[in-house]
Amino acid sequence: MTHSDQRAYFFKIDTTVKRVRNFMQKQLNMAGIDLTIDQWVLIDHLLPSPGISQNDLAQATAKDAPTTTRILDILLKKGLVERKIAKLDRRKSMLFLTDDGKKMHEKAFPIVAQVRSKAWGALSDEDFDKLVNIMDTIYGNLEGAKG
Repeated sequence: MTHSDQRAYFFKIDTTVKRVRNFMQKQLNMAGIDLTIDQWVLIDHLLPSPGISQNDLAQATAKDAPTTTRILDILLKKGLVERKIAKLDRRKSMLFLTDDGKKMHEKAFPIVAQVRSKAWGALSDEDFDKLVNIMDTIYGNLEGAKG
């Protein structure tokens, strides 16, 4: 691999992510599901983590606080998420999917799974493990770095 090819990996990662996101958004739209990919990501993280705090949700989804707030506000207006005040610390709120939010997850999940399967194609579990390891390494190399 030439030096030029090594510099292109960020471009390849970015364009691949954009292609998957755009394809997934089109599939959700065609199915009549009123969710953006970012809304889906929050719903998908809320389902197994009822009562999670907004800060923990932002961290789990690698989104900054203002972006998380903006997306949550939309999900709250759609009636898919609800906030409840924490009993032990009234300054904190806990987030939950509503019944409609759970139904939306149930409706969207097969489409998301189908897109993931199509995107992954014939790649093996070993390929997946290698990719995750590489991405985790890149992420870790920059975690806490200033800039």
